[in-house]
Amino acid sequence: MSGSGASDAAAETDGDVDDLTGLYREYGDDRLPPGQRETDRFPVLSKSGTPSWSPETFAFEVWGAVDDPLAYSLSEFRELPAVTQRQDFHCVTGWSKFDCEFTGVEFAEIVDRAGVRDDVEHVLFHALDGYTTNLSLDECTRDGVLFAYGYDGDDLPADHGGPIRVVTPHKYAYKGAKWVSGVEFLTEKELGYWEKRGYSDTANPWNEERYG
Repeated sequence: MSGSGASDAAAETDGDVDDLTGLYREYGDDRLPPGQRETDRFPVLSKSGTPSWSPETFAFEVWGAVDDPLAYSLSEFRELPAVTQRQDFHCVTGWSKFDCEFTGVEFAEIVDRAGVRDDVEHVLFHALDGYTTNLSLDECTRDGVLFAYGYDGDDLPADHGGPIRVVTPHKYAYKGAKWVSGVEFLTEKELGYWEKRGYSDTANPWNEERYG
């Protein structure tokens, strides 16, 4: 299954890297969303610090309204078909980092393998620290939504969500769960951690959808 957002921003291939930094053109003329400042740093933010985990016991699981629930060890997950994409990263606190290169498994790959039912409309991501966040299935299958385990040619650092995090270049980054341990496919919406606490459910940076 290819991402439904293939027409949103034509991806350019630079060697083995797909460049998705033109995604902003779907929303306007400015690559930097309103209210954001560009930074070369990659600040670390989380609700409760970096959780501990073991490569030997870590599991990535898929469940809910699917025909084939999935469970992968970390090594098994890293053997799935993967891509490297150049994306921009927008934090709801007001900073943006351009040209991040993430390597990982496209969300659509997991959809295909799990056999997601036709009545699924919503997705809930679960993380090792108890964090959750939600997106519609349509938003998840757009180009750029990855379960990322690599960053700029190396393993994704633990403080940035390693071993696996979700990246969502068309949303504020709280929609991309760090330390993701699984994904639940739902027929009815369930709000995530920050969404229940007043943050925007839609989280479009170009519309400054920070709070509900």
